[in-house]
Formats: sequence, structure tokens, C-alpha cells
Amino acid sequence: MSETTLSPSDHERIAAAIRTGESRTSGEIYCVVARRSDGYFFAAVFAVTLGILIVSLGVSLALDHLWIEVQVPHFVLIQLLAVAAASALLWWTPGLRLWFVPRRLLWRAAHANALRQFYARNVHLTSARTGVLVFVSLAERYAAVIADAGINDKVEQAQWDGIVADLIGHARDNRLADGFVVAIGAVAALLSLHVPPQAGDANELYDHLVEI
Repeated sequence: MSETTLSPSDHERIAAAIRTGESRTSGEIYCVVARRSDGYFFAAVFAVTLGILIVSLGVSLALDHLWIEVQVPHFVLIQLLAVAAASALLWWTPGLRLWFVPRRLLWRAAHANALRQFYARNVHLTSARTGVLVFVSLAERYAAVIADAGINDKVEQAQWDGIVADLIGHARDNRLADGFVVAIGAVAALLSLHVPPQAGDANELYDHLVEI
């Protein structure tokens, strides 16, 4: 997935897709894209430190096998310098941190961020509990559709999963705006089946994409 921001025309296309989609339903659609969902500095430093300790253990065994003696204080000092250098590198190059963080942890952080956005953006406060969040976190290559109780109980999980898979596919091809437009249309189609428009419907959430 690309980490570039979307253009103003992309934002307008997505906003128009939200307005069109919501015209077919009394539900609400909200979209958020995050560059990343966590800094991962400490997780990356932990992984690198563990790796340095493992490598240094192998080096110490090799030196012992070759009858090469290294003073313990010197060896520990080298370890500390290696950890400090690696930590400094990770501090100044945030993108490098992702290489040292397990995929499961990346997705867990992205999912937690999606839930935070769901509540922070008041998607859970629509009158009929039919708000749906379409969320992408670029650095983690993660996407999610989170639906409130008023609609989630009426839709099979496989249908949400299909929308997510398609959105990820578009993002992987650097067509994030297209992916949001298609995902919004698919969400609106499901909403229109289960919560069609009602007289006096109010627009309860902003019709735009939020970048964080």
C-alpha cells in the first residue's frame, strides 16, 4: 500500500461516493485512512536487542571454539554500543521499524486503531446504530469494515470480509481512492437491503474521508 496522501480530487470522489451511497439507505458511512497505527519504536528495539543478544551469543561460542579470548567488559560494551546504534537508527528511520515487528502485532495495533476511530468519530452514536466505518492503515497494510450493532447482526461476516479483501487489493495496486469508492458502494448496497431510506432521515456523520 502507498503511504502518499490522497489528492483533493480523490477526497471529493470519496465524499461524493459517500453521499450517493447514503442516499440509498438510512445508515451512515464514515471513512478513515491512517498512515500508520503506532510508532512501534519500543517493539522494534526489543526485537533488535533480542537479535543482537542471540548473534553475540553465537559469536562468543565461535570465539571460544577458536580459543580467542575477549574480556567480558569489552564484550558487553560492544553489545551496548550495538544496541545503542540500532536504537538510534530506528529512532531516525520510522519506516525501518516495521521490518522488525511481527505481522500479528502490526495488525493488532491497526485493529485497535480502527476501533478507536469507530468510537472517536461517533460512528457508534447514530440513532438506529447503523453506522459503518471503512478503515485503512497504510503502513500495516490493513483494512477493516466495522459496523454498528443495528446493521452488523443482519449481515454475514463473509460479506464484510469480501469488501475488505477488495479494498486491500485496490490499495496494493496503488488505487486507494478507487478502493474506497468501490468499498463505499458495496457497503451502501448492503445497508440499502437492511436499512432502506426512511422519511425524515438526518445526515448524522460528515460525508468525507479523514486522513490521520
